[in-house]
Amino acid sequence: MAYADTLFDRYYLAFTSYVIKDRAIPEINDGLKPVQRRILYTLFELDDGKYHKAANVVGQTMRYHPHGDQSIFGAMVTLANKDMFIDKQGNFGSILTGDEASAPRYIECRLTPLAREVLYNPDITEYVDSYDGRNKEPVSFPAKIPVLLALGTEGIAPGMTTRVLPHNLIELLKAQIACLKGQEFHILPDFPTGGFVDVTEYNDGNGKVLVRAKLDTKDPKRIVVRELPYGSTTESLINSIEAAAKKDKLKIAGISDYTAEEVEVEIRLARGVKTQDTIDALYAFTDCESSITTSLLVIKDSRPAILSVTEVVQHNTERLVDILQAELKLERSRLNKRLHAKTLEQIFIENRIYKEIEEVKDPKKIDAAILKGFKPFQSKIRREITPEDLDTLLKIPIRRISRYDIDRSNQEMKDIRVRVRELKEHLDNLKTYAIGFLEGLIKKYKDQYPRRTQVGSFDQVDVREAAQRNLKLKYDKRTGYLGYGVSGGTTLFDVSAYDRVLVIRKNGTYSLSDAPEKLFVDKGMLHCGFIDPNLVYTVIYRDKKGDYPCIKRCKLEKFILNRGYELVPEGCRILAFTTDPNIKIEVSFKPKPRVRILEEEFNAADYAVRGNRAQGIRLATREVKGVKLVSQEA
Repeated sequence: MAYADTLFDRYYLAFTSYVIKDRAIPEINDGLKPVQRRILYTLFELDDGKYHKAANVVGQTMRYHPHGDQSIFGAMVTLANKDMFIDKQGNFGSILTGDEASAPRYIECRLTPLAREVLYNPDITEYVDSYDGRNKEPVSFPAKIPVLLALGTEGIAPGMTTRVLPHNLIELLKAQIACLKGQEFHILPDFPTGGFVDVTEYNDGNGKVLVRAKLDTKDPKRIVVRELPYGSTTESLINSIEAAAKKDKLKIAGISDYTAEEVEVEIRLARGVKTQDTIDALYAFTDCESSITTSLLVIKDSRPAILSVTEVVQHNTERLVDILQAELKLERSRLNKRLHAKTLEQIFIENRIYKEIEEVKDPKKIDAAILKGFKPFQSKIRREITPEDLDTLLKIPIRRISRYDIDRSNQEMKDIRVRVRELKEHLDNLKTYAIGFLEGLIKKYKDQYPRRTQVGSFDQVDVREAAQRNLKLKYDKRTGYLGYGVSGGTTLFDVSAYDRVLVIRKNGTYSLSDAPEKLFVDKGMLHCGFIDPNLVYTVIYRDKKGDYPCIKRCKLEKFILNRGYELVPEGCRILAFTTDPNIKIEVSFKPKPRVRILEEEFNAADYAVRGNRAQGIRLATREVKGVKLVSQEA
């Protein structure tokens, strides 16, 4: 048994580690899950500027992804609909209506210019073996922007979950510039569906936001949804409105969806219904308003970590500087290598060093003859001549030697030297260079990525306040049942399904519960009503020890739902109950020898209002026979 437990623990730990790191949680460096990275890497491999069949991309991606084609295609559609790294052609579905994409054989895609510019450089990318060992795939892309925050993501793994909201690309680039300059910055979510967002409790990516649809209420007879809240589609929105209407939570005459390029859902109001009341009900009972909890969980340094939006921007900005430095050094190395080769070629041709090998008969002495020819020009050569350099020189065709253009060669070498000096300047001022790079991206893409979601502050609509009180709460004394589902009895007042009512029974117990459909409360209910913290409850009861009359006046303010409480001490019998503050209490006593006064009158207002757990106050030290309440106004 112990062996089985150990085996299970080991296998389950391996499974959870795989799901967390290789499936569900994104990597902070490039903001991508493994399947997304593999799709984009395949597109980089296939990239020739033309569109590729989605089915072909899915098939090629399966070389790296150890799961089925449906998971790859689904991830591709989701990634393409973010309109950032994949340029799509054909029906990829709609984030507005929720329509599904066409089959992968009918649609095409390719990389966007932005993806080529900021996402991948094969020369500075770290690779690992694919799952079957036949290919190499990137550990992560050298992304130059906070991809995680730009795209947003969701993922569920054993014991943890991540939900990162999308943010505006241009605002992220500006935040990176501010980070490089040492300035403060604040980044807020921006959704492709538009709408409104309240970020009061966003907590830098680890809190919650309220999202709302944008409603057009100009026409008093209809409401038009113009923009959707994040996470909803017109289909889910319409379904939620229809469900609320069926439950009688809002009154509408009909609903139509005219959505095409822009959202347009028309809600026709029922006769006599006010627009403002309907707006509150839409926000309270439908997907027109929802709360989204966020958790910025990522893989960092091969481990899951919860970070803030600010920390992610700072990390990606530091990584941007490192990536730009690596690219500049790589370009400088290549230019120096090219300049060295051009210098050797120029000296080799202009000074006819190739003539040195005309009389050499031993192939082993050819390299020595060439090196001897270069000795007078050693000061012009940037580094040591390698066997590879000599091999390149010997492969120069005669045609190229005969047509060698000295002026053009000098100009090319001059341009290379100019560029090398520029690279050195950039390397010496990396932050300035990075700021210039980001400003170039902003200038190029600012019109393509405008902010769509309006940030504001609004209170979440309370469903209890927005609910219509259209249910008749009835009490049947004959059966002792209370509720809006009771067929007979007396109607007490109107309630909604979200109302809570206070019930005080004749045995002195009371409780707070949701408006019941049908609840047994006894055949002598004393009181039923909404909670009023200012209302004073007056109860006259018989003390069980000596049958003495007692009065208790209190307010009922704090409750645990559906929990029973005692209004009077256990075993005592309630003689009278009222909520009238101006009441006289006429108490009659049991007859006793030599006692003439058998009745006494008390004013309820003369007794203090105490806590609901306090004992009552004794009115008299005589056995009570009966109690009568008389209104002061009577």
